[in-house]
Amino acid sequence: MQRVLVAGATGYLGRFVVKELKEQGYWVRALARNPEKLNRLGVFMEPPIIADEVFVGGVTKPASIQRLCDNIDIVFSSIGITRQKDKLTYRDVDYQGNKNILDIAVESSVKKFIYVSVFNAHLYEHLEIVKAHEDFVRELQSSGLSYTIIRPTGYFSDMSVFFKMAKSGWVFLVGNGKGQVNPIHGADLAQVCVNAITRDDNEISAGGPITYTEREIAELAFAILAKTPRIIRIPLWLTQAAVKAVSPFNKQTSDLIDFIVAVAQGDAVAPKTGVNTLADYYQELVPGIRTR
Repeated sequence: MQRVLVAGATGYLGRFVVKELKEQGYWVRALARNPEKLNRLGVFMEPPIIADEVFVGGVTKPASIQRLCDNIDIVFSSIGITRQKDKLTYRDVDYQGNKNILDIAVESSVKKFIYVSVFNAHLYEHLEIVKAHEDFVRELQSSGLSYTIIRPTGYFSDMSVFFKMAKSGWVFLVGNGKGQVNPIHGADLAQVCVNAITRDDNEISAGGPITYTEREIAELAFAILAKTPRIIRIPLWLTQAAVKAVSPFNKQTSDLIDFIVAVAQGDAVAPKTGVNTLADYYQELVPGIRTR
């Protein structure tokens, strides 16, 4: 039985990956900074974590993870900043945190490293949020380990922001709302990630089964909530001005806004996979409105 380390196990995708690994018969070690989160349902209705072993440590503190890859065959990492809660930067976590894991993986002679980065990353490397991911990708590519880079278009959890806005009565779209995306459910993406263990691909791009414009996503959220659509378009020049205004005071936030604006102006459509639809996901959110 192959033994897999899941770094980022308490995140949206990581929870589904742990579940999928167990269903496919792998032994799983889950890395957790806060183990009390393991047995809870996730914020976006992700499953609780049931692993064979829990390793408590933090990727930004190398001394706490020195034995992380002992007796591990495969490393999976979806480590990255999702919601800013401390003073750590994208460079600290998305790059250096993953680099700390990679160094230990190389020393431990793991067989393969699977990493989740960004779809169409080459278009956005001028932004630190993406550059940090891609700088780590280059480290992984030169490490000598067998590897696969997973590039999803966007998680269903990311689409919850539209649902939350629709629930409040208004949805704000950057630009014309015509940018297309086929977001993917965590369970479907987890299958892609776990199946990558036995595949030879160095890179796999993945999106969900249905492609939407951003306006269609907003309209879908209103429809599920049985609300009249109220959509406000924010001019591109105004969001760009906001980025410039925020940047001197909070580079992290301005970079995130810049990334959201940049992605909204283009298309993010990857090969279709999976069976879960955004409509079904939104319907699941209705009873408890579990977005925040």
